[in-house]
Amino acid sequence: MARQPKPQSQKRFNAGNHNSAREAAQAVEAVARATEAFRQGKVVAIVSGEGVVVALATETASDAALAALSKGGQMRLVLTHARAQTLKIRLYTPDVVALGIVKGTKAQRLSTIADPTDDLSSPLKGPFDVVREALPAGFAPAVKLAKLAGLLPSVVARAGKSVPRGALRIAATDIANYDAHVAEALCVVTRARVPLKGAERTELVAFRPPSAGPEHYAIVIGNPPNDAPVLARLHSECFTGDLLGSLKCDCGEQLRGAIEAISKAGGGVLLYLAQEGRGIGLINKLRAYRLQDQGFDTVEANERLGFEADERVYAIAARMFKLLGFKSVRLMTNNPDKVKSLRAAGVKVAERVPHKFPDNDHNRAYLKTKAEKTGHLF
Repeated sequence: MARQPKPQSQKRFNAGNHNSAREAAQAVEAVARATEAFRQGKVVAIVSGEGVVVALATETASDAALAALSKGGQMRLVLTHARAQTLKIRLYTPDVVALGIVKGTKAQRLSTIADPTDDLSSPLKGPFDVVREALPAGFAPAVKLAKLAGLLPSVVARAGKSVPRGALRIAATDIANYDAHVAEALCVVTRARVPLKGAERTELVAFRPPSAGPEHYAIVIGNPPNDAPVLARLHSECFTGDLLGSLKCDCGEQLRGAIEAISKAGGGVLLYLAQEGRGIGLINKLRAYRLQDQGFDTVEANERLGFEADERVYAIAARMFKLLGFKSVRLMTNNPDKVKSLRAAGVKVAERVPHKFPDNDHNRAYLKTKAEKTGHLF
């Protein structure tokens, strides 16, 4: 098996590294509490050097919560640029757009604007009162918080002078820097031998931040050396493809095919990353599937939901490779952007190894879109 580094908690740190890791863990924990508040339909107060923004996730907001929020000032419906462009809204502000909300507007109405799955049945959503002046600094982090909560990327927010009584408080910088913090805080939790079909000499290594955050796994096959580029695959979890055998994608074949190929090559590592649906989460991926059934391709569906075509973060993979002791990889992928992103995260990619499988009647259009719009090489 590959060299087994001690779990991070057992390593020796200098004071600076220890403080940095502790601060990262605290920031990750703060975001976890805030995302849970959003899921429960509670307000979160986002604090920055410019003041306070009080926000609700649009998807889980109730009429009562909106009424309470409105008492502190003018509320705005905040959307991503991708969702705004779908609604033909002019982009006057960077990062996100904000719309005026008429007094007495119900939560269901705002949710309909944020959720594209009913766009065809309810196409007339405007006209919109678009805010053109600079937005409060907390608006964009609030939308990112909704994304991290696995919700539609939209919030109802207002500027404030103080944190409302009972509201959960979080620093805007903790949200903005979450991707770096969650990677920095990641550590090895445990590892165990798990023989797999076609790859009996296999070890699973589990990773997670010490306080909160998603769990990721490495499948280490054989005894890959640390002093040469390791054959590696980054695989984003896919509940429908990996577990259910969905024919809408090629994920299940890629997962099992990578394990087989790595085993036949004599060893390597597959990182199984908690980044379902190219980083938008399972529920939003199912929403995207519904949009695909309406005639939109996989990229269009993500963008209509308000997401980028790909929301995955590669700092996590870089951290996992570092903890496993691998400095260079031969990356099994058809996606040149994945190579660029992993290199940008600090991993040396010595070679791109093609990793493709035959299409079927259900995923043919999906694979064509990946080739034409996201540059995949098939």
